Amino acid sequence: MISSVFDSFILLKQKYFKVSLLWIFYFIVPHLNAQEGLSANDAFDRALELRFHYPDSAVVLFNYSYDLYLKQKDTLKATNCLLEKSLVSENNAKYADSYDALWSVLILNDNRNDDNLKSVIYHRLGRIYSYYKREDESIKYLKKSLDIQKGMISVTGRDSSYLTPYYYALANTYRELDQYDKAKVYLDSCEMYFSTSNDLLPQAHVQFEKANLLAHDNKIDEAIKIMDSIFPYFQKNEPTYLVLFYKYLGDMYFNRDLNKSLELYNEALRISSENKSHLDFTPLIYKSLTDLYLQRNDYKNAFFNLNKAKELDDKFFGSRSSINQSVLEIKDDYRFEKERQEKQIQEQYLKQLEQEDKINDLKLIILLGSIVSLLIIGFGYIYNIRSKHKAEKEFIRKSKELEIKKTRELVDLKNKELAASALQLIEKDEFLKEIKSKIRVGTDKIKIHEINKLLRSISTNNNKNWDEFKYRFIEVNKDFYTKIFEKYPNLSQSDQKLCALIKLNFSSKEMARLLGISVESVHTSRHRIRKKMDLPRSTNLEDFINSL
Repeated sequence: MISSVFDSFILLKQKYFKVSLLWIFYFIVPHLNAQEGLSANDAFDRALELRFHYPDSAVVLFNYSYDLYLKQKDTLKATNCLLEKSLVSENNAKYADSYDALWSVLILNDNRNDDNLKSVIYHRLGRIYSYYKREDESIKYLKKSLDIQKGMISVTGRDSSYLTPYYYALANTYRELDQYDKAKVYLDSCEMYFSTSNDLLPQAHVQFEKANLLAHDNKIDEAIKIMDSIFPYFQKNEPTYLVLFYKYLGDMYFNRDLNKSLELYNEALRISSENKSHLDFTPLIYKSLTDLYLQRNDYKNAFFNLNKAKELDDKFFGSRSSINQSVLEIKDDYRFEKERQEKQIQEQYLKQLEQEDKINDLKLIILLGSIVSLLIIGFGYIYNIRSKHKAEKEFIRKSKELEIKKTRELVDLKNKELAASALQLIEKDEFLKEIKSKIRVGTDKIKIHEINKLLRSISTNNNKNWDEFKYRFIEVNKDFYTKIFEKYPNLSQSDQKLCALIKLNFSSKEMARLLGISVESVHTSRHRIRKKMDLPRSTNLEDFINSL
């Protein structure tokens, strides 16, 4: 039943249990010699047909097909061969072979992260441990299997009904270990997640467990009623399971009808013998028969069945430890060694990761140091360029300021020279006026036409002097007349002359003497210029003209 759930598991190559097919064909199942030419698929199908009535022959064929599948690199079908072989060995109480096949699957699939496969193997290992009453190992593996399935459901989001076989296995195991309270808890969980939409676990098996728990609580009628309802399913679909069915049903009738119990126990032994199935369960049947004959005071049959039970128990279990269990212990040692190796590999891997982390940290530090260094160099380079640029700008600014200062000093010097020249012209004009006045009042000895000629030359020289002054002024103050004409085109020539004298900081009296007008006329001209320039009263005319 369980194997049908896991038909899709993948299997890698097998390292153990190489069986000499030719030897087995001749000495165990001679009729299989004709099967040597079978294909892998045909051998596997034939093994499935023989597994109940000829389990040894089925194991041979499973091994044969397994080897062929490995040669074909068909790991999926090779895995199914091992799983089916394990089931056949388990049903025939060859638990060491079953145990070995299961661990071989795990070991050979170390490199595959197949949680589903691991869950199935742990489930089967848990059941095998329970047969030897190794409760701790059994429950550990069964719960581990359940936990893996829960994790897969949480990740994949598939239906929770996939948990039912794993809850059922724990319920069944706890019942066999006589821990009925825990068995009830897990059976309740099994029923809670049970769904008829899949065939992972037939409902008849759940009802079978429920009937046994009811029988333990002395609810015999309810238990028998359930057993009667599920009997047709086992008779049709799982006839070999009737070995367990008849045994537990006989227990239910034990305190009611010993004849019925005897009939059921014998039927269970018959089915086990005919089908070579559940042979490991027969010691329990003979033990029940012993109790039945003791109940009837039939000590002869009781003694016979007691010896039979002891003989079979020694054969299959060796007092639960001498033969098969010793093999399991050896396999456990192998498993522990494998786990130790895996742990060592994991530790080495962790050390490698730590080393890689250190290297990565060192690389990160170097990278960060390089980035910081580059940033510092970059900032230093930029700062140097900016400082250099700033110094150049400062140098240019100072050079311009110095040039402007020199230009201003030169202009001031020229203006001072102009002012001095103008003052000399004023003195010259005054001197000439004085001469002119003296000539006019002079004696008659001087001829009138010579005097007039002299006076005209004086006037002409005066105009030439002014023109020379204007030329020199414009040469020194090149933009002055241009700016003043552009801004104030309505200024007359006399206004422009007055502005030039104001530029040279002449006083009104000096202006009057130079221009040959009165001081009042100078004031009038200044007022006229202010109006033409539209200057407010608060603005000083000298400051404004100097700013042009």
